[in-house]
Amino acid sequence: MSTSSDSVPVVRARGVTKRFGEFEAVRGVDFAIAPGESFGFLGPNGAGKTSTMRMVSAVSTPTSGSLTIFGLDPAIHGPEIRGRLGVVPQEDTFDLDLSLRLNLEMFGRYYDLPRTTIRERTTELLEFAHLSDRAEDKVDNLSGGMKRRLTIARALINRPELLILDEPTTGLDPQARHLLWERLYRLKRDGVTLIITTHYMDEAEQLCDRLVVMDHGRIVAEGAPRQLIADHASREVLELRLGSEHHDEVADQLGSFAERLEVLPDRVLLYVDSADDTLARLHQAGWRPERTLQRRSSLEDVFLRLTGRTLEE
Repeated sequence: MSTSSDSVPVVRARGVTKRFGEFEAVRGVDFAIAPGESFGFLGPNGAGKTSTMRMVSAVSTPTSGSLTIFGLDPAIHGPEIRGRLGVVPQEDTFDLDLSLRLNLEMFGRYYDLPRTTIRERTTELLEFAHLSDRAEDKVDNLSGGMKRRLTIARALINRPELLILDEPTTGLDPQARHLLWERLYRLKRDGVTLIITTHYMDEAEQLCDRLVVMDHGRIVAEGAPRQLIADHASREVLELRLGSEHHDEVADQLGSFAERLEVLPDRVLLYVDSADDTLARLHQAGWRPERTLQRRSSLEDVFLRLTGRTLEE
């Protein structure tokens, strides 16, 4: 579903911070999410994504700055906002001894929905999640992919205007991931606004109209996936495996062949406009790599350039 630049944002943050004692988890972020948009949050662990999502979910209030959801202040209108949200957490939490149908019906009661409405929506959502044939089975008997689809179905019981998904496909096999993607496409087509956090760069490229990259509590980049790649990476990447333990020693010699060069323990990455042309030039100059890989630049290249390759706990 297309969005209008004149639409009132579903979520707007201006200078939002979140502190826990002396620790500042979110440091003055600004973003706006339009109705019907699929918006992503990327970032390494500790970047501030979870704290931001808790504020957008109206379960935590900003320390400072301005945050509105549906044009409302979550500090004042928290219950009203939460009634219009759906949240898909990282972990699947169900009563494992109850059937799929009973789990959904019990969750619907939290929204004070009429029992007939709950039953009707439960049937609709089981069909939406491709779980109708398992409706009377215990949740404990489901595969991981089925449980994730059930978690998404549960989050839709109140027909939310905004659905927040935290790592929706972590741990799933490719078939289950793609089925979930197809379900999310349907929701977006029906006008539901999506907010997605994910560690899968291909997922972000597939699902998100726009996204932000967070690092150390700040937003370090924002835009459509392809625009971020154009702005922060070269057109192509040429990976060279030189069969040497001294890649650092040859880096200076390779620098003239690339817009940017990155030396890793097992290979050298050349960020270039044309990998074919660069490889031809390297051969002309006498370079004979043991192995090469030519590929298009990806969102992962952008992510690693902006946040680094060092693992932070």
